Amino acid sequence: MARPPIERAVGGIPRVTLFKPAGIPGSQLEHLSLAIDELEALRLVDLEGLSHEQAASAMGVSRQTVGRVLERGRAKVAEALVAGKALIIGGGQYRVEPRQLCCASCGALWTAGEDDSRPAACPSCGSADIGTCWDPAGGCGMGRNRGRGCAGESAGRKGHGRGRQSGRGRSRGSGLGPT
Repeated sequence: MARPPIERAVGGIPRVTLFKPAGIPGSQLEHLSLAIDELEALRLVDLEGLSHEQAASAMGVSRQTVGRVLERGRAKVAEALVAGKALIIGGGQYRVEPRQLCCASCGALWTAGEDDSRPAACPSCGSADIGTCWDPAGGCGMGRNRGRGCAGESAGRKGHGRGRQSGRGRSRGSGLGPT
C-alpha cells in the first residue's frame, strides 16, 4: 500500500481561481488544473525568490518534494500559456497556515490575519515596507534586491542577498518578499 501524501503548508487560498486567454469563452477552452500546493511552490520560488530548501521549510516538506511540485506547476503554466488553455486553481494536498509578517523599518514580527489580506502598514511603526517572513527563526531578509532584514539585519550576512555561496550555486534571495 502506498504511503499517504504529506500535506503541504500554504500561506492562503488564492482569491482568483481561473486564468484564461482573453476574448475566448471559458466553455470553448481546454482546462488544466493547477493544485494549490503547486501554486504555492511557484509563488515561493519564482515570485518570492526562495531557494528550494527555504521553500521546503516553509511548506513543511522535503527539498525533493518541492522540486517535483514546482516542476509539475511550471509545466502546467507553460502549457496553458503556449497552447492557450485555461488554468483552474484548486485541489491538491495542502493545509493553510498563517503567514508571519515582518517590517523592514523597525523589524517587528506579527502573524497575518485569517482573511489572507496584506496589511497596509506595520502595526508598530506604520511603515508600508513589510513582507512575509519565511525563516521560522524570524531572522529573514526582505527578499529580492531589498537588502534589509528583520530587526535591522545586514544584507551581507551569509544566506542573504544574491550571489555565490560556498560553491553551492546561486542564492535565490533571503526569504522575505511581498505577499
